[in-house]
Amino acid sequence: MSYRRNYAEFSSARRLTEGVISRRLIAYFVDAVVIFCLVSLFYIVIAVLGVVTLGLAWLAYAIPIPAIGILYSALTISSSRQATIGMRMTGVKIVEERTGLAVPAVTAAAHALFFYVALFSMLLFIINAIIGLARADRRMGHDLLAGITAIRA
Repeated sequence: MSYRRNYAEFSSARRLTEGVISRRLIAYFVDAVVIFCLVSLFYIVIAVLGVVTLGLAWLAYAIPIPAIGILYSALTISSSRQATIGMRMTGVKIVEERTGLAVPAVTAAAHALFFYVALFSMLLFIINAIIGLARADRRMGHDLLAGITAIRA
């Protein structure tokens, strides 16, 4: 009896994560465009505010670009839709590993931070991808660290 229940749970979980890695890759490219637009808008606003404040607002240019990406991910993943704009377009959402519920903003921000650290270090990114391809549930290294799972919406 236990074997059948475990197999049914595994089969159900596998269906939820089937094709998630390729969808997440496409979603990342869409989100990169969205983040680029947000960064561009941020820089334009800072430029205008810098003129108005006689250069004082130009200090905000020191805010690193990944901070905007982390904030974007934290706000969109912790929202009721549980996904970034790219994830919504590709049919992926993020849930907590244990509960299957929405992810808190702090966890979503940590998840994004882990992703960007891996992305900017090629060795960590390769390890991250290998972990995702090797696991049956398709969870990558930064997913494991944050305690989340990407599933099909």
